[in-house]
This record gives sequence, C-alpha cells and structure tokens, in this order.
Amino acid sequence: MKKRDFLGAVGAIGAGAALPLAVQAQSAKGLKGPTLLTVTGAITKTNRGPFDAVMDQMMAKQKLSFDKAHAFDYAALAAMPAVTIKPTLEYDSKQHVLRGPLLTTVLQAAGATGMKVAMRAVDGYAPGITLADAKKYGYIVATHLDGQPMPLGGLGPLWAVYEPDKFAELAAKPLSDRFATCPWGLFHIDVQA
Repeated sequence: MKKRDFLGAVGAIGAGAALPLAVQAQSAKGLKGPTLLTVTGAITKTNRGPFDAVMDQMMAKQKLSFDKAHAFDYAALAAMPAVTIKPTLEYDSKQHVLRGPLLTTVLQAAGATGMKVAMRAVDGYAPGITLADAKKYGYIVATHLDGQPMPLGGLGPLWAVYEPDKFAELAAKPLSDRFATCPWGLFHIDVQA
C-alpha cells in the first residue's frame, strides 16, 4: 500500500470507529476535531504524545521532532477570547478584518515558558519572533478573514498575523515587507528558550 493511500485510509475512519492503539496514543486528549495547530518545545501543558514518524508525515518531511506537545483543534481555538484586527494586506492592498485569539493566549494555554517562537506554515516557511514582539505587536492566530473561516489552500485555516498599520516603524515599510513574520497556513509553533 502506498503511503498516501494508507494516510487516506486512516483519515477516512469514521467517528466512533476503533482506531489502533498506537494511533489512539497519539491523539490529542479532549479534542473534538482534527488538530489544526501543534505547539511544541518549552511548554508545560501537554495533551498529546511525542512525534510519530508514521502519523506526523508533514512534520517528518519538514524535519520536525518533539517529545511533548499541545494540540489545538478548531473548537479549542474558537473557545478562546477573539481579537479583531484590520490590516491592509499585501495581496490586494486593501484593508481586511481578521479575527482569532491572541498568539500569547494560545501559547499560555500550552504553558509556554520560552522567550522565542518559530511559527511553521504548511509550505515550510518558519519565521521566528520573540514573545515580547508577539505581545508588543498583538499577533493573533487568525481563524477568520472578513467574517469567514479561512480555508486550507488559501491563507488558512490559521494565520499568525498582526496589524502593522498601527505601528509607525512597520507602516513605513513597503507593503510587501510588512508581513515577513506572518506565516499563513500555520500548523506548528516551536517554543524556544
């Protein structure tokens, strides 16, 4: 059986069906849906097992590995207090409304103890920022764009983003340079000491 066929078969297993014990051990405790975001590294609150080379294929291809993690599904992120920002986006030079929890709130839920984070997108792009900058610039983990959930294949389903228009030193940059630390298609955050 080809790898992709195997993963498709695992993904097609219906709710309530019995999963193999190894898969159950890797599932995040308490989640209602599939994991959208995995936080690893210097964290104290975990709800899933370590990296699994079979089940964590995209992470394996991007050479990630971890011994502990906190997984978030859509419901867990949506249950956090949401913040709304209105940045002018580089893609169309128009102001848009983005909504989601603060990045610092997400990190707090995972028990982050580090000083920096590397945020990884599905395409492998992984900018790093300090937690001080995450707080200063009000980064959010956006789940909605202009009132609609962001689809995979677009900018979502998650986007670590902020509103550079509110900060003179950022607003002075060309629009194409303002979002260099804002990975769309966010799926992994590594908290670093």
